[in-house]
Amino acid sequence: MDISINQVRRYLYSHHFYSGMRRATGTLLPIMVIGGLFGWYAEGLVATFGALCVAFIDQPGPHEHRAREMLGGALLGGVTVTITGLASSHPLLIWFAVIGQCFFFSMLSVYGKKGGQIGFACLLLMTVTMHSPLTADEVLLHTLTSFGGGLFYAVFSYLVSRLMTMREKEQALSIALFATAEYIQRRADMYNLESDLDTTYRELITCQSDMIEKHQAARDMVLRGLTTDTTKKDPRRIMLWNLFVEMIAILDTLVATRTDYALLKKTLGDADALIFMRDALYKMSLEIERIALAVSRDRPVRRRSSVKAELRALEFEVQVMQESGLPTREPDVYRLCVEILRRLRVNARIVDRMAEYTRGSPGTKPIQSVDINNSLTQFLSRDQFRIGMLTSNLRLDSPICRYALRITLAAGIAMAVSTLLPVLARQGFWILLTVLIIMKPGFALTRQRNGFRLLGTLIGCAVAFGILYSVHDQTLLFIMMVLITIVGASMIQVNYMAASTLNTTAILMAFHFIDPGSSTIIADRAIDTFVGSVICFGCSYFLPWWESQFMPSLAKAAVMANRAYLQSGLQYLDARSQSGIDPTNPQVGQADLNWRLARKNVHVAFSNFASAFYRMMLEPESRQKHVAEFNNLLIQSHMLASQIAAVMTTLLSMPHPPEVVIQHLDSLLPSFGSLKPTDTLAPLPKEILEHTYPELTYPMKQLQRSVNLAHQELSAVQA
Repeated sequence: MDISINQVRRYLYSHHFYSGMRRATGTLLPIMVIGGLFGWYAEGLVATFGALCVAFIDQPGPHEHRAREMLGGALLGGVTVTITGLASSHPLLIWFAVIGQCFFFSMLSVYGKKGGQIGFACLLLMTVTMHSPLTADEVLLHTLTSFGGGLFYAVFSYLVSRLMTMREKEQALSIALFATAEYIQRRADMYNLESDLDTTYRELITCQSDMIEKHQAARDMVLRGLTTDTTKKDPRRIMLWNLFVEMIAILDTLVATRTDYALLKKTLGDADALIFMRDALYKMSLEIERIALAVSRDRPVRRRSSVKAELRALEFEVQVMQESGLPTREPDVYRLCVEILRRLRVNARIVDRMAEYTRGSPGTKPIQSVDINNSLTQFLSRDQFRIGMLTSNLRLDSPICRYALRITLAAGIAMAVSTLLPVLARQGFWILLTVLIIMKPGFALTRQRNGFRLLGTLIGCAVAFGILYSVHDQTLLFIMMVLITIVGASMIQVNYMAASTLNTTAILMAFHFIDPGSSTIIADRAIDTFVGSVICFGCSYFLPWWESQFMPSLAKAAVMANRAYLQSGLQYLDARSQSGIDPTNPQVGQADLNWRLARKNVHVAFSNFASAFYRMMLEPESRQKHVAEFNNLLIQSHMLASQIAAVMTTLLSMPHPPEVVIQHLDSLLPSFGSLKPTDTLAPLPKEILEHTYPELTYPMKQLQRSVNLAHQELSAVQA
């Protein structure tokens, strides 16, 4: 019961629910005011649709970015309504208007996720505008009303967000903390003797990819606005900054312990040490979940758990290993266990500090792991909207151009079906709407959305039928519609099928209020969705862009990001040695910043590679290329980042890093991304092989092995 209560709290205090309430309120207000106060329900519905389209663009992110995106979406939406409205009364012109707009707005996906959202919002507005033919005189009023609704929502959302600035930052950070806790749980699962390592590892990689995306979202929110003297003294901002820095520190310590789980299980068997390692990580993940929930609720952590028992038990196990001669028999395993114990201690101290930060003690100071200055902007996401990005993709070898042509074909077929079949003519725009909602740039995502949308719509129709025929109180129906709209809007990023079910239910209830006498609307929606799904399924095979076509470049980008990571680490080490480890030296500060930026880029490149690989695995088997090689590259990319972090952390902690190790690491750099199969790596220095530096032996061996294997696999896939 405690788990379910925490899940409910997590949802109610999440940015999903908050955003859903903001979007639902801003969308429903126009029709409630214009229709409820003045009785102009038709005009209120038009304004609401304008607001709804801007609401699709209103996703969590920095206020300034969202404001620009919403205003741009409102302006493009106004143009869309004008074009569609003028063409709506001309059968031939409406075809050209729909086809042209489908292609143009689909091409906006070249600008990334935000561009795709703006394009979809405009296409949605196009679809609802063509519901009824408009005269030339009506078009102006329709456009102004729709634009007014969109503009109202943009202003409303911006003002609410400015008032709730700190809450949005806290929610973004809490989401990242929950993702970090989930990642730690997956790391703990790797120590389970009963678990299958390959399956658990795939789950770990997927979890890491999701976590990196949420870390970047938190970075974009938390790090903005920290450079002024006022914000540097704000206790809540200090708390968020410190929690973010410590969260990244936890990730560093975990990544720097790329453990050979197969070797541990083979050598230690069912030893208690593995149980203590697993339980310590499980407890830490639960504690971070409590911290995340406390942050989302703006409250301090009250209930605490400790891993002292597990750490002391693991210390005893390590001592037993030492007395039994394991350091001599299996030096790598022993050093690995010692390293895991050390990292667990470090993480435990970090988690304790994080819990203390939530208490907001007056004397708390910001952690100066990176100077809070304008250089932080290098860590933030940047959206670029250049015309050249659009024109340069107008070619058949562009995946976005293929997607635009694919969705244009599907839209044309949807219009042809509704034109040629009189039984579907009345609600033909719903078929087009289904096509626009389902079709996505990737084959796997389109197929997944197709199933979710169809099933969600059918369930939503059944739910709406049950509600409308069992509840006759109109006030109660309206309250239920509002609540369903809020929850449906908040579920889009959490569970698409649930969102589809709830949104279908809310739309059907809304049409019940508009046309209470209609008896076929529920059956019509089910038929429309089925027809649209069939069209999407067929068109998904037209000019598809398979993920395997992207994989070589993404794989190389992941390897080269590791090369830049190692190179920046060596430069940081050199800067520290030249300055005598003076933290105030600007050269050291810049090298530290470059090292951290390279680390972030490694995680992002790996996340992109992993996401594309698992999308490829959802595509037809005949379209999956070099599966074994890409899978190995994924593993080795993960290993490279881990061992680079482990080696550099160890070198940075040494008063006099061995020059022979530094020279060898420098000699490895040309091997990253090399496509010459005949290339060979320089052998490890004898000091490493002879355990002169025991703390470096295991990670250096693993790093050497990963560079070699990554080189071989990358040569194979790009041959």
